[in-house]
Amino acid sequence: MEFGFAAEDDVFRAEVRAWLSEHADSEPDRRVWERTLGKSGWIGLGWPESGYGNRTGTLTQQVAWAEEYARSGAPPRSGHIGENLLAPTLIAHGSEEQKGRFLPAIAAGDELWCQGYSEPGAGSDLAGVRTTAVRDGGEYRVSGQKIWTSLAHEADWCFVLARTEAGSRRHRGLSFLLVPMDQPGCVEVRPIRQLTGTSEFNEVFFDGARARAEHLVGGEGEGWAVAMSLLGFERGVSTLAQQIGFARELGRVVEAAVASGAVGDPVLRDRLVRQWAELRAMRWNALRTLGRAGGAGAPSVAKLLWGGWHQRLGELAMQVRGAAATVGPVDWTPSLTYELDLIQHLFLFSRADTIYGGSDQVQRTIIAERVLGLPREPKGVV
Repeated sequence: MEFGFAAEDDVFRAEVRAWLSEHADSEPDRRVWERTLGKSGWIGLGWPESGYGNRTGTLTQQVAWAEEYARSGAPPRSGHIGENLLAPTLIAHGSEEQKGRFLPAIAAGDELWCQGYSEPGAGSDLAGVRTTAVRDGGEYRVSGQKIWTSLAHEADWCFVLARTEAGSRRHRGLSFLLVPMDQPGCVEVRPIRQLTGTSEFNEVFFDGARARAEHLVGGEGEGWAVAMSLLGFERGVSTLAQQIGFARELGRVVEAAVASGAVGDPVLRDRLVRQWAELRAMRWNALRTLGRAGGAGAPSVAKLLWGGWHQRLGELAMQVRGAAATVGPVDWTPSLTYELDLIQHLFLFSRADTIYGGSDQVQRTIIAERVLGLPREPKGVV
């Protein structure tokens, strides 16, 4: 399949651009913004099913929407975890009752979700999950700790990978549960303050939190298969939109290089050109991946490409600014809070790019074993 945009895609793109131009700056509140998107049917374009209050779009239309959204400067999304991760998982593995209960609320922007996967000691090695869920009549009681939980402080629900079989090991005995977050005394969210001064990530503690038995997805003990299916939905459409933001950041770094005079250094100028060329190559790779319907290692390849690229851009941004990049604003006074400029934020946040979402080492192992067919990595003696 050759990936390209047709005339009808251009019409669709123009519609998207006009709608965003009219609405994007009108809703500073992120939850209100999600509902604004939902009212116009923009949530769920990539779902293979309609009828939940969403419209559906072709793959090229999904790309057009994602790119125009990134270009518009619209507010950051709070609902993308529910829309792009949970919803396709429910469509693939959920019951009709589960789909009918949760998909309309996601499409309307009324319910926000977070992902309860990573734990202390079970980040990249997800099979090490220790959070438990014990059946208690018509409910499960969930106890344990999750970490690096994006937007948990805003979420209404969390999909949780938990161990439902006592004494089970690794990927066996895990289940996929939908847990409401509004359970005082049973669910506690603690923001994690980052180097950037922001707190998008959180620790979440479950202490006997309730999950209804009918909110078990895929069957008891089938959580690993459901969880891996969910991770497979992290694919190229979002990567293409992400690259629009990357291009904007690269433009700021070039402007900083011109302002500081660093553009006159042939070594730094060569690095700037390389960053531009590599970003173009990432776009072509993403388009090729979409055109060929992906593959077992496609998400891992994409993650390796953009993670390293973005981290190098952060390092380059500091170099072109020189010593000025290491200090705060002129009117800054010592305190527990501080404001970073865009260059400083880029550098500090990008330090984690090669770790979160699966470290580079994990991505290379996936490619080696699942794509190249190399021998599996030796495991320790159990």
